[in-house]
Amino acid sequence: MADQLRPQDLAVALRLAHHPGERYEALADVLGLSLSATHRAVQRLQGARLLLPGERKVNRGALLEFLIHGARYAFPGVRGPEVRGVPTAWSVPELMEEVSSSSSSTKVVWPHARGKMRGESITPLYDGVAEARQRDEKLYRALALVDALRVGQARERRIASELLKKELAPA
Repeated sequence: MADQLRPQDLAVALRLAHHPGERYEALADVLGLSLSATHRAVQRLQGARLLLPGERKVNRGALLEFLIHGARYAFPGVRGPEVRGVPTAWSVPELMEEVSSSSSSTKVVWPHARGKMRGESITPLYDGVAEARQRDEKLYRALALVDALRVGQARERRIASELLKKELAPA
C-alpha cells in the first residue's frame, strides 16, 4: 500500500511540471527539503499516479484534476490572524489584477518574519514554501494559485483553475 500524499508533495509535483526529470539534489535544494524527503515525495506522487511510472515527469491531467478538485479537501488552507508575511493566492502582485474581486479584498500571506506584506495568515503547504519562492518564480506563482484554490471563493477558484491550466500546459 502506498503512503498517503503529503502537502509538500504538491510542491515537488509543481516543480517537476516545469523541470521534468530534475535530479533529486537540485529538486531538494530548490524546495528546501532533505534529499530523502524529496525522494519519498516522488515515490508517493508515483504511487498516486500524479507522476508517470518510474519517471520524474508529471501526469499533467491527473495533477490538474487533483489540484482543482481535491487539494482544498486534502490540504485545506487554514486562515489565521493578521501577520507580516509573504503574499499568496490573490495577494501575489502578478495575480492581483486577474484574481481580485470585492470578495477577495483581504490580503492573504504565508507567515514569515521577513515578509513585506501584512494580511490574513494561511497555513502554507509546507514549512519551506516561503524560501522556495525566492528560488523559483514559476513555482511561487503555481503555489499561490493552489492557495487560491485552497482558500478562495468560487470566483477565485475558477480563475485560479484557468490560470493553473495555462501554467501547467505542456511546453
